[in-house]
This record gives sequence, structure tokens and C-alpha cells, in this order.
Amino acid sequence: MRDVMGIIYTSKNDLMLRELTMSRAVAALPVAGRYRMIDFILSNLVNTGIRNVGVIMQRNYHSLVDHLGSGREWDLHTRNDGLFILPPFLTKDNVGTYEGILDALQSNLGYLNRSKQEYLILTNSHTAFNTTFHGMIEEHERSGAEITLMYAELEAGGEGMDPTQRKRHAYLRVNGESGRVEDLEVGPERPESRCIYMDVMLMKRKLLLRLIDQAYAHGLHNLNRDILQRFIRDDLLRVNGYRYRGYQRRVETVDTYFRFNMDLINRSVRDALFRANPVYTKIRDEVPTYYAPSSKVRNTLVADGCIIEGSVEGSILFRGVRIGRGSSVKNSILMQEDSIGANVELENAILDKGVRVGDGERLVGPASYPIVIGKNSVI
Repeated sequence: MRDVMGIIYTSKNDLMLRELTMSRAVAALPVAGRYRMIDFILSNLVNTGIRNVGVIMQRNYHSLVDHLGSGREWDLHTRNDGLFILPPFLTKDNVGTYEGILDALQSNLGYLNRSKQEYLILTNSHTAFNTTFHGMIEEHERSGAEITLMYAELEAGGEGMDPTQRKRHAYLRVNGESGRVEDLEVGPERPESRCIYMDVMLMKRKLLLRLIDQAYAHGLHNLNRDILQRFIRDDLLRVNGYRYRGYQRRVETVDTYFRFNMDLINRSVRDALFRANPVYTKIRDEVPTYYAPSSKVRNTLVADGCIIEGSVEGSILFRGVRIGRGSSVKNSILMQEDSIGANVELENAILDKGVRVGDGERLVGPASYPIVIGKNSVI
């Protein structure tokens, strides 16, 4: 699709994810045994046919840059257009973070001006979902809207959302007949609508450039509150909503990260997230996983290169994990190259990369608040 480009805004390291984002951006969070969070939205853009994608980086972006590389795995290593890594411009006063997405776009005006596509999809990277944007683009052109926002209608109780994070969310009130967005609530404690904005926006590139210029001239930083909410309320632009009806999960806290990964043990959830369109990621070939005669593995996602001598149940094992003889691992996430000694009991835990747990240790956390062990720790 030559007339549409994509920009992915990667959130800075989030304190709500504790040790998991101490040294990486949220977009680089490992999930599902072999993927990163950014793989989902980047694959959605590529599966739509978009070949010009800019990724706006913030602090601790080295892990993300290493994962994306030249964009070869997403077929974005082309001479014309392709994948553009947009790191922050570091100065004495700027330590590598932006006040908001408007600041980030202002800092990358050169890239926006050089691009030639008529339309632009602007999105965040903390939501996992699988789609193409063909339907959204067609609806946008048909309706005559100037901006189209993608939203999902939450079930009663807000399944998949952390209620403590409502103040970070935006909700739309959409006219069922015209599709027009009549109200945008930003950070309500008790939202009047169950239509949550998925941080996916479609508009013409030149319109975005005009909005950035106006925002910069007036010292505005918040795209949702300072621009969209005002334009919708004062009827300055026609803003429409486009409903996404598939599986989607937003990762913002340790709890939502843990529950998202645990959801993927369910076959129907995996089918919903991976079967519709391919999800691309960085390829790393490993030897097959070795299951020793003493091993017992049940209801678990296991990546390549693991050595399992103990028992594992209801867990996610990334590449190269080792489980010692007599050890029991339940309802846990073990990232790449983790090593669990003999006779260890591990339950309701998240172990970042390269963690070593010695023989006979016991780490058991509550299911509602799993233990998190930082990268390369030794227990």
C-alpha cells in the first residue's frame, strides 16, 4: 500500500512494569516465548502492505534496536522507504524522553516531511492485537472523515484491562449511525463509555504536520487531551471511530503482562492472536528442546533450545531455559537462558533473562501479584 505510512511511538520505560522495563522499552518486552510487544503492531502494518515505517525511540532503546535490526524479518530492508529507527536527540537538557507524542513528532519533522505517502497511521506499541488496516482505511475514505480512531468495545468489567490504569486510557462515545466520535474522555475514573481508544489513528500526513505546528506554537504536549478532545468538542474536525472486534490486550503493569502471557496457554487465544495474519519476529535458530525421562510438562508453551529434567505446568518457557531434576515450575514465565537448579519450587513468578536459581530454592508468589526477578539475577 504505497499511499500509507506508519509511525510507531514506543513508550519510555514504565515504572508500573518494575524490573521488566528497567533496561528496556515497553515495546521490547519479551512475550509468548519468542516475540516482543512491538512485533504485533509492526506486523499489522506490514500485513497491510505498508512499507514506510518509522519507530520513535525513547530511553533504554538499545534492546529494541537490536531486535529490529535492519527490518529484514518484516521485509522492510528495502532501498526505497523501509524501516526507520528514530532515536531521541540527546542533549545536556534532554535525557532521551519526550513530554508526549506531540514532542516526539516535532523532533522528527524531517522524517515526516521527507515521506511521500498521503496517509499516515500513528500508533503506540503496548497493545497486542492482530489485524490489517485495509478496512479502517476504506472506511476512512468512504466516510469523508479527517481523522479516524480505532477502538475496541470492552466487555462488562473491562476484561483484559487493569482498573488501576483507567487514568491512562481514553474512551470514545461513537454515534452508532454516522460513526462520528461525539466525545472523548481522557483518564476518567468512571468512564461513561466502554469504547476504549486503542491508540491507533489514521489521517492525512499533511494534516498531522499542521496539527504538530499548531501544538508546538501553543506549547501543547498531550495529543489526546490538548488536540483530539478539543477538536471533537468544538467540532473543528470530523473525527470518526472504527471498531476493532478481535482479541486485544494492553500491557501496562506486571499484572497485565502476566495475565496476557498466561492467556496464551489457551489454544483459542493463540488462534485469535496468531492465526488471522502472520506475526513476524527476529529469527534465532536453536536446537530442539530436550525432554529428559524424568521431565513432566503439562499445558505449557516451550520455545527451542530448552533442557527440561523437572516438572513444568501452566508456564511460558523462552529459548534456552534449563529446568533441573526434581524441580517444579508452575504458572511462571521464564525468559531466555534462565537456569533453574535441582529441587527448586517456583510458582507465580516472572524471571527476566539470564536469571540463575540455585539448588533447593523456593520462590512462590501470589497469583494476583507474581514475583518479578530482574535480569541476570542470581538467587
